[in-house]
Amino acid sequence: MRSIILVLLAAGSLAVLGAAPAEAVGSRYPFCIQGASSPGLSNCSFRSLAQCQATASGRFLSCIANPFYKGRPARHR
Repeated sequence: MRSIILVLLAAGSLAVLGAAPAEAVGSRYPFCIQGASSPGLSNCSFRSLAQCQATASGRFLSCIANPFYKGRPARHR
């Protein structure tokens, strides 16, 4: 019984540590690559459309604007 409780506690702890805030996921870069090997918005790691298109070149992939990208935060002086 004690080992079951410890296993459940460890699994719960790992789940909490692995969770990322929803805003942080997929909102850092303005372009995403999509296709069979990158479904949905799973690879939004491109700073420019040209960079995304170069990665997609020769493969059945396409580039789209990231709908969750908010741009750079305003810098205060």
